[in-house]
Amino acid sequence: MAAGNLVLVTGVGGVGRTVLELLRERDVPVRAMVRRDDERADALRALGAEVVTGDLTRPETVAAALEGARRMYFAMPVSPDHLVAATVVASVARAYGRLDALVGMSQMTVSQMTATSTGESYQQRLHWLAEQVLDWSGLPVVHVRPTSFLDNPLFTALAARSIRENGTIALPFGAGRTSPVAVEDVARVVATVLRDPGPHVGRVYELTGPRTVDMTEMAEEFSRGLGREVRYVDMPPERWEAEVLGRAGLSPHVEAHIATMGRLHRENRYDRASQDVERVTGVPARSVEQFVAARRDFYLG
Repeated sequence: MAAGNLVLVTGVGGVGRTVLELLRERDVPVRAMVRRDDERADALRALGAEVVTGDLTRPETVAAALEGARRMYFAMPVSPDHLVAATVVASVARAYGRLDALVGMSQMTVSQMTATSTGESYQQRLHWLAEQVLDWSGLPVVHVRPTSFLDNPLFTALAARSIRENGTIALPFGAGRTSPVAVEDVARVVATVLRDPGPHVGRVYELTGPRTVDMTEMAEEFSRGLGREVRYVDMPPERWEAEVLGRAGLSPHVEAHIATMGRLHRENRYDRASQDVERVTGVPARSVEQFVAARRDFYLG
């Protein structure tokens, strides 16, 4: 790919880091925007990326990062500044950018929201509003809406701890169904779009695992992936929030968002399945069993 198709990647943890790796594997020129120039930035340089420091809420640093870029991946960690960042990116890109595509990382809960819905978290409301701003901007936008991530600590670190201790996954999801998706599968979609954005501009991609499962079925997939019995324990929400979530050292904003995710799972709001991962990349999203089996040592210690 020619240098004129430089991709600006923000939010280079999780999905963004994997997107960068996938693009560099294809020799796509990438500029990574980071908050601090530290050892993580050095690791990005080692992959062949150009690295710039900046802040998505500061227009002057966004303008500098956008210079010469034709494609952009916009994402940031869960933050009360999400809407400000999206508005800054949209306004600066309109004024100074020449983008062929802006891929925005959103959340699948947005698909069920309206202008006046109130049952979602403040973070989910910020994503809904950010999508409106990006659409109003007139920029060539692609919205990516993943459901909950398989790589989320709820399904990784916390699950590994309880599996080792007593062979259980303990969450307050009740009988709700879910279809979590792997970071790598979401990154494959984003990288595919950024390599050739033309067919995707104006589209919304809802990204899930291959099927929905309740938590008992998820425990069965864990059992098959790990080769040992894993059971689901449905924890009372108040106890889980006090004993697990409340002790995780999270900010109030992030803690409230995760607590809301738990409630929405209990209300069966995550009972959604899409084939968009396969539709965009040609390869199906991995199942819970496949994800867990590839990380057997992590889960079993």
